[in-house]
Amino acid sequence: MRELTEQELVRREALQSIRDLGIDPYPADTFEVNADTATILAEFDETAGNFQEVSIAGRLMRKRVMGKASFAVIQDSVGKIQIYVSRDDICPGEDKNLYNKLFKKLLDLGDYIGIKGHVFKTKTGETSIHATSLTLLSKSLRPLPVVKEKDGEVYDAFSDPEQRYRMRYVDLTVNTDVRKTFIQRSQMVQAMRNFMNDKGYLEVETPILQPLYGGAAARPFKTHHNTLDMPLYLRIANELYLKRLIVGGFEGVYEFAKDFRNEGMSRFHNPEFTMMELYVAYKDYKWMMDFVEAMVEHVAIALHGDTKIQVGENMIDFKRPWKRFSMYEAIEHYTGIDISEMDEDELRRTARQLHVPEDESMGRGKLIDEIFGEKCEHLLIQPTFITDYPIEMSPLAKQHRDKPGLTERFEAICNCKEICNAFSELNDPIDQRERFEKQLELGKRGDEEAMVLDEDFLRALEYGMPPTAGIGIGIDRLAMIMTNSSSIQDVLLFPQMRPENPQSEEEE
Repeated sequence: MRELTEQELVRREALQSIRDLGIDPYPADTFEVNADTATILAEFDETAGNFQEVSIAGRLMRKRVMGKASFAVIQDSVGKIQIYVSRDDICPGEDKNLYNKLFKKLLDLGDYIGIKGHVFKTKTGETSIHATSLTLLSKSLRPLPVVKEKDGEVYDAFSDPEQRYRMRYVDLTVNTDVRKTFIQRSQMVQAMRNFMNDKGYLEVETPILQPLYGGAAARPFKTHHNTLDMPLYLRIANELYLKRLIVGGFEGVYEFAKDFRNEGMSRFHNPEFTMMELYVAYKDYKWMMDFVEAMVEHVAIALHGDTKIQVGENMIDFKRPWKRFSMYEAIEHYTGIDISEMDEDELRRTARQLHVPEDESMGRGKLIDEIFGEKCEHLLIQPTFITDYPIEMSPLAKQHRDKPGLTERFEAICNCKEICNAFSELNDPIDQRERFEKQLELGKRGDEEAMVLDEDFLRALEYGMPPTAGIGIGIDRLAMIMTNSSSIQDVLLFPQMRPENPQSEEEE
């Protein structure tokens, strides 16, 4: 067991003293709240005399004791407000313990309290609550990081990224602006959901534990089911299950899915992430490009009131239409090299010429993907559609109707990263089987991200799937853009972290 700090020992002594006063530091009773700080600060009118019977609750964030009266600051989920505490108001009669002992000596910053009283303005014009009742709701046994402010400067901020991500509960308390990011993320998801619901598409749920992983090129997490005595995989995508629902007769289905990929971690990658996938029957990838433009433009306006969003040093404009390049056009545009007719050996030589990492496990599609990623992707700031991918890169996409060797696929790239991937979905079961078999060959060559062959999915296609457009949108990456966040960890409440150093708390 770790050794308690001096401050923690003092708080535990205060906890016992509170109990000795006959006060429960963790009461079970409901504390009725009828107002919040933001509403009070925005709507209080001294001449109207409103907010004369308010009840709010939150953390005690500041305390200034001045004899029989004191000022403090309470923070709830939407802001902070000053409270005025008078001994004679909260301790009527002869019992002065609540003020002299509890408020003055035993309450600490970070404690949850409930306040009842009336709103007024101080002589300096600050909107405050005159407390007539104070209730301890939860005693804090660890001190919050103390953030000091002076002359507009912030000192001792809780700013270390690893601490912030690991202790998000402290981060949200101390760095209250962080809450805005997650509120906006929720609003973004809701705007997307409303947009799709208004089109009549059905939100569904599909399995997270799957007997076969599929729907993407990725390495899975593997587990074991004891009762069935069989391996299972955390899904890397929900694509193949949603397509089964199109086979079953639904014309439009979508899911906000938690997916898992056992791959590297970076400021753009977390092993657990959120993907929204949508499949609509009787549509193609051209229709889906128009749909994505409309939906993302709608989201930008819903969150920011404008199609233009500041992201780092760049002003991103989601106003339709977006720029469009085929993959071959993009590579030729940014490298000056036409790779459209190159075979695998020529592509490998070109990759070396361009100093693009390559190895013998890479087939033609993987080599093209690496060249594009190294030489083009980082140059795409404004939202841009990259279309018509080589067939080797797209085992689930329909062959291009006009361009042999290519597929009807697009990705949207924005701020240098892919935010979505979409196809005219392959619905020819014979072609799909052949594509899967080629993926198996790549797997034998050492490609750990090659897809596996899913016999049940092929059986579903053999029953007939109508022409379908499908898309996957990376919610975390889109949230990074919509909230002007530089790291995926900033838009995940609880990002994956390395194990905590067992000595770290003792060294605090």
